[in-house]
Amino acid sequence: MSYPTKRISSGTYVFDVYEEVYEPAEDSFLFVDNLEVHADEVVLDLGTGSGILAVLAAKTAGSVVAVDLNPYAIRCAKENAKHNRMMSKISFLQSDLFSAFAAGTQFDVVLFNAPYLPSEKDEQDTWIGRSWAGGANGRKIVDRFIAETPRYLKLNGRILLMQSTLTGIQETLSKFNAVSFEASIKAAQKLPFFETLTLIEAKRNP
Repeated sequence: MSYPTKRISSGTYVFDVYEEVYEPAEDSFLFVDNLEVHADEVVLDLGTGSGILAVLAAKTAGSVVAVDLNPYAIRCAKENAKHNRMMSKISFLQSDLFSAFAAGTQFDVVLFNAPYLPSEKDEQDTWIGRSWAGGANGRKIVDRFIAETPRYLKLNGRILLMQSTLTGIQETLSKFNAVSFEASIKAAQKLPFFETLTLIEAKRNP
């Protein structure tokens, strides 16, 4: 069983973080600072973790679906939705990216703080490891996401994807363009050791 090990806050919202769940860090807060969701939009938060993006998106969204492969993350996100009085607007689903969704399911906005760091195979063997480990070149999950997401996004919908310059930002922009998305850098934050966190926005062309 997983238990809360830390409590963080974002404005008036408070989040408990469980021991088997990714703790919101610089990437999460860069995402929060640039999160734009409009009234009545249906939002998908992939890799919800503690649920921080799902809860904050639910302030204005019509509804939010929070998804994670990690069962401890689903439990953690549910508790945080309860604490922050957002349970009525968020539903939860354990899934490996889009694998649990029926054909034809589509969203206005997809949020994904992806596992984007280059990693060794054994670093993907724990729940925490899976939350950040992106395979040998860091692109294992990012590339799969780009390939799958067009089927689940409405026309004129948009994606917000977090990744690092260690994983190849230009490659991501090119791959979005190849599937008829207009992609650009929405926000960036430099970190030590030649790494920059980058929030990419990709809009689906009609």
